[in-house]
Amino acid sequence: MSKDKVTGAGHLEIGRRNFLKTAAVSAAAAAVGTSGAEAQTINCAPVAGSVAWKQPGNNRHMLELAGGAPVKKGPVTLEYFGHCAFKLTSPSGLTMMFDPWRNDPSGAWGLWFPKDFPRQVVDVCLSTHTHFDHDAIDRVDATTVLDRLIGTWSFADVKITAVADKHSTDSPGWYKWINVVKEFGGDPYPPNNPGHLDMASFVVETGGMRILIWGDNRANPPEEVWKQWGKIDVLTLPVDGSQHILSYEQGNKIVERLKPKMVIPTHYLCEGVSVTLTTLQTADDWVKSQKNKKNLTDSKLTLDAGDMASMDREFYYFGSHATHGT
Repeated sequence: MSKDKVTGAGHLEIGRRNFLKTAAVSAAAAAVGTSGAEAQTINCAPVAGSVAWKQPGNNRHMLELAGGAPVKKGPVTLEYFGHCAFKLTSPSGLTMMFDPWRNDPSGAWGLWFPKDFPRQVVDVCLSTHTHFDHDAIDRVDATTVLDRLIGTWSFADVKITAVADKHSTDSPGWYKWINVVKEFGGDPYPPNNPGHLDMASFVVETGGMRILIWGDNRANPPEEVWKQWGKIDVLTLPVDGSQHILSYEQGNKIVERLKPKMVIPTHYLCEGVSVTLTTLQTADDWVKSQKNKKNLTDSKLTLDAGDMASMDREFYYFGSHATHGT
């Protein structure tokens, strides 16, 4: 007989039979946009919620910036954590973590990341949407959490415009993952899509640049979305060899329309971070096909508006160089 118990740490240990039930229920809930609580049918204690009250550090740094600390001019630091996760540091030192990843807690989608996301202490944590590979906000010790923000947020030397749209659904590659939603009776297409296929991309203005965190946004958003994005200097874009989110052609068309100074590929198979079970491939071939490209040798990149002034659609590829999990 399978039994569940609550540990001294307050976490639920689920027996094998109930784990399989939980995984199936969670997968179905995710597919049709139902919350786990609504879909839960097994009799077990609730899993612990937010652990933010236990995080180290405090809001001292943001209080210093709010108190009138001088806004500095200078470069922006970008650190890549693999998949779609980036840490940006503004010239004044405001730190922002975007789309930290985790494995699907239901287990239905298998193992994508063999290690936990490396715990980071930052000022702000942001997530573009609720898919497990973008929403591990519990792994980030942040003073402020902007989960699927819509609208604008401004602080110190940073302004973030969050543009609401929809997740990619056309599955241009061989793996038609969108069919999971259909198999569980859901309609993945707007306006009836489940909430997990809603998307918020982020335009970050700092250091004299506009940086677009694309997330998994669809390739063909309405004209109003393009207008809100506006002029972009640095574009992150989810294109990999399996064409899981965007195809090569879609990626190229987006680059041609936005004409950023720099393009940074994301959402690809990254050695040391993600594994083959993701069904993803590297972005090597897409990058090789570009006219101007640079293979980086470190997980950190310095973005300077002055140095980038003459750049035009240059691809900067982290490859397997990422800050790894633990």
